[in-house]
Amino acid sequence: MPRDSKNKIRLRIHARIRRRVKGTGERPRLAVFRSVKHIYAQLIDDANGRTLVAAGSNEKSASNGGNVAGAKSVGKAVAERAKEKGIKQVVFDRGGYLYHGRVKALAEAARQAGLEF
Repeated sequence: MPRDSKNKIRLRIHARIRRRVKGTGERPRLAVFRSVKHIYAQLIDDANGRTLVAAGSNEKSASNGGNVAGAKSVGKAVAERAKEKGIKQVVFDRGGYLYHGRVKALAEAARQAGLEF
């Protein structure tokens, strides 16, 4: 029997998480996507299927790439953009990744910048 790839396993875990984690207009879902070079975060209203706020380490204003420092800057940026739209509380969706390293750095930076989850 062939082994599943890491991404297939991650997607299966992500689907399991998404069964429980739902974003609303008042409390959107902070979704994280981590690629090899970059890291991205979005605030999503699942009730209406809309992305309210987005930030990524590939933006021109971001100085770092997809490392821990880049993740911290993305977390801070997404929290500041959320504040501008009047969003204070979110639910965190780690996207099937372990809460460690870049994902953890992004979450902690978003918390320090004022998001509650």
